[in-house]
Amino acid sequence: MPATLEDRDAVAALLGREPTADFDVVVRRAHGAPVVIRNAPFTRDGTPMPTRYWLVDPEWNRAVGRLEADGGVDEAEVEIGPEALAAAHTAYAAARDAVIADDHAGPRPSGGVGGTRIGVKCLHAHVAWRLAGGDDPVGDWVLARLDPTLLADTRPDDRAAPAAAGDPA
Repeated sequence: MPATLEDRDAVAALLGREPTADFDVVVRRAHGAPVVIRNAPFTRDGTPMPTRYWLVDPEWNRAVGRLEADGGVDEAEVEIGPEALAAAHTAYAAARDAVIADDHAGPRPSGGVGGTRIGVKCLHAHVAWRLAGGDDPVGDWVLARLDPTLLADTRPDDRAAPAAAGDPA
């Protein structure tokens, strides 16, 4: 289901600006607040949007940010390994590209998780995709290091629009 007016207002407040792409909320807190949004593959002006899944919840962002600040990006990259990372990027790109019309002319989003082709750019993007149902070893790595009560208060949104073929959400 496309974002409701209430969702659009909530996400704009969380981002501190109006979202530039259409989106739906795919993961929420138990009380209904958005945690992860699934962006359209293009912004409203047609610019490619490589970040399909976006972590918008402030508590989740702080927790993942602390892990990043403690060297989590490099640590995850080493522990996960290049083959598993490449597979995650390929799957993410395939799921995103599956919702782009075959006859689309013009620039397309590129890269994998968060627009990255190799390695780990941002733990937040991996966590967002994992929470939305993606098979992401970096997201799993991060979740194993966060307070489990955060995850316990988070659930997929069963009102989200049906996923495209290959899209995990």
